[in-house]
Amino acid sequence: MTGVRPWRFALLVLSDKAAAGEREDECVAAMRAALPTDFEVVLERVLPDDQRLIEKTLIDICDGGSVDCVFTSGGTGLGPRDVTPQATRAVIDYDVPGIAEWMRAGSIKEVPTAVLSRAVAGVRGRTLIVNLPGSPRGARDMASLIAGVLPHALAVLTGAIGEHSRDQVR
Repeated sequence: MTGVRPWRFALLVLSDKAAAGEREDECVAAMRAALPTDFEVVLERVLPDDQRLIEKTLIDICDGGSVDCVFTSGGTGLGPRDVTPQATRAVIDYDVPGIAEWMRAGSIKEVPTAVLSRAVAGVRGRTLIVNLPGSPRGARDMASLIAGVLPHALAVLTGAIGEHSRDQVR
């Protein structure tokens, strides 16, 4: 539609090794590739697995008003440095559990260890935050899986449409 801005995304990779330059990050490109062309990536960042830094970054991004959705990649496993779900829960106003449940269900046949994912999704203000897996393939596949519901979710969240409208605004 003419005159309507695209949905704006921030892509965060949460990895000690990628942040330290010990491993090349491939997750940002994988997430970007999974998004429809009418979505705009306005921020890409690689951060270490530091809960306070992740919380501060999520708060700054969401409260800044320039992003409709934040995808995070990494830090959702069982390791002691996997703190993405804790950081996300600390800053969200409420959970959107169906997104994380759908991602786990959508990947469990091919990747049985997906059952161990602690990924969450939730809302801070008018910004949706979704934790994606830390592998490039997992991040791409799960972003692709949920991409179809994001326009409706973001339209409702931002007030572009009423809660029960099925109209796709963008």
